Amino acid sequence: MEDLYKILGVDKSATPAELKKSYRKLARKYHPDANPDDKSAEAKFKEISAAYDVLSDPEKRKQYDAGPAFFGGGGGHRAGAQGFDPSMFGDMFSGGGRAGGAGSGGFGNIFDMFGGGGGGGYGGGREAPARGSDLTYVLNLSFEDALKVITTKIAVEKNIQCQTCHGSGAEPGTSAITCPECGGRGVVAQNQGFFALSAACPRCGGAGSIIENPCHRCGGAGVVRATKKYTVKIPPGVKTGSKIRLKGKGQPSPQGGQPGDLYVRMEVAPSPMFHRRGDDLVITVPVTFPEAALGSKVQVPTTNGDISLKIPKGTQNGRMLRVKGKGAPHMKGSGNGDLLVKIKVDVPKDLNKAQKKALEEYARLRDENPREELKS
Repeated sequence: MEDLYKILGVDKSATPAELKKSYRKLARKYHPDANPDDKSAEAKFKEISAAYDVLSDPEKRKQYDAGPAFFGGGGGHRAGAQGFDPSMFGDMFSGGGRAGGAGSGGFGNIFDMFGGGGGGGYGGGREAPARGSDLTYVLNLSFEDALKVITTKIAVEKNIQCQTCHGSGAEPGTSAITCPECGGRGVVAQNQGFFALSAACPRCGGAGSIIENPCHRCGGAGVVRATKKYTVKIPPGVKTGSKIRLKGKGQPSPQGGQPGDLYVRMEVAPSPMFHRRGDDLVITVPVTFPEAALGSKVQVPTTNGDISLKIPKGTQNGRMLRVKGKGAPHMKGSGNGDLLVKIKVDVPKDLNKAQKKALEEYARLRDENPREELKS
């Protein structure tokens, strides 16, 4: 028999975590499902599983490390021409051993270790009813409504449980019968080499039962189409793409499982005045040249009325002034974003004689060329 530590590619001092990590890596590599045409991979898979079964069990590992006198009684850590013999580790491949952590079903649940669960294809048991699908409803909002708390009603067309058969799909007075194909398990076995896989029963689709007398109203579906109305409270500060989840208001499960969820997705109309930047609002405010040069106070619109804003003297075109707390409400937490005021210096297109004369006099008095800095 080969050295079990060598089979798993670890040292004798390997920790349980290191053993498990190496086993998982090798199991994925040599699993028969990943190598359907390679018989040697199947043999290797058995070998590493048996090795892990011993070394992952503290008592078995202790006996193995103690030598042949304590473990199986023969041949040391290496066998002769017969090579690896899984039988010395018990009936692991017939359901009696752990099969490398796979549980009492041999290879049946080996994918439990990889997050696959045991109740589906390998565990042999009936699968849980499928969850109903989710629905999405698009709610159109004005820019102003998106900034405040509103409560609205929405109408959603969806499937609902049939009230005639109460979701069973069977005509009142009758009931579904156990599927003769799978015996009510919902799954059937499919042999794949040395172990069996499970698949959904083709006759009942995994339900485990068959409806012989379908409900006259729903045709056996157990659901009918209807329009349901829901009241939705929209928090302030939502934007396009924001979603609200209504748990359990989606489509019902076709097999009596949990219903899906309803997601209300926001579509917010743009504002002709404000541009949103996260929770900040940006607005462009035109000012005259004298207001920008001399400084002034101007009225600026916000979402809650006008405010007076001080324009510092010498303000340049494009400068951004920040007004704290006058932006959009924070969806999470209290408070608001800021209002960012972008200054646009208004240049007149038509001047009368007096205005033209005044500007010419200003230019003469200033007698400066602002483009001189480009030369330096």
